[in-house]
Amino acid sequence: MTQTAILGAGVMGETLLSGLVRAGRRVDDLLVGEKRAERARELEERYGVRVVDNRQAAKLADTVAIVVKPQDMGDLLDEISGDLRAGQLLVSLAAGITTAFIESRVPAGVAVVRVMPNTPALVDEGMAAISPGSHCDEAHLAEVESLMASVGKVLRIPERQQDAVTAISGSGPAYIFFVVESMIEAGVHLGLPRTTATELVVQTLVGSAKMLRETGTHPTVLREQVTSPAGTTAAALRELEIHKVRAAFLAAMEAARDRSRALAEGS
Repeated sequence: MTQTAILGAGVMGETLLSGLVRAGRRVDDLLVGEKRAERARELEERYGVRVVDNRQAAKLADTVAIVVKPQDMGDLLDEISGDLRAGQLLVSLAAGITTAFIESRVPAGVAVVRVMPNTPALVDEGMAAISPGSHCDEAHLAEVESLMASVGKVLRIPERQQDAVTAISGSGPAYIFFVVESMIEAGVHLGLPRTTATELVVQTLVGSAKMLRETGTHPTVLREQVTSPAGTTAAALRELEIHKVRAAFLAAMEAARDRSRALAEGS
């Protein structure tokens, strides 16, 4: 029996757990590491999953998924390293934490895979980028792909690209929500009721995203299809260019990438 343990039962940890259950993973094959008794009871009642402490989960599982904040990774690895063993698969979903950092704190031969997920995994539309450490083989990567495919899409990338992925898809939902929030406020400013503005903006976002995914058409082409010469859209886009919105997005994502690098360095 292959056992998978999830250490860290916060929002993303529970999202992964529920995705695996919906994808058909046997509850008997899943473990959750959780110290808080109230949270443990909640998860046991909701999913029928066995909840144990972190060390026991690490000892029993073949695959250990660590879903904690970057600043908590070091302490957690110190806690469980004595219970890990060569050949075990350790999957990290902590932003900015390198496979080298993890490998230096666990027994030799533990296979480490780094994952950058994002919050749309909550609705099974996540985007996860995965990178192998130095002891991974194809079977390890395939297992991580299977785990993350339960909550969305999965892409293999070299680890050197992970900081950029963090800036694009990891933090990306916040940029989208920021734009949506701004458009709703603009709708209110233009005289629309907030509920009307919200419905207009959200459906416009959903429809536009679906066009991008289902048509495969380049976004520039789709934008040009909406933009009539000297029309309303052209007037709006001109203002966005005047205010250097494109440059602002680049600067924002560079800042996110740099912060991801800083997290990897422990600062």
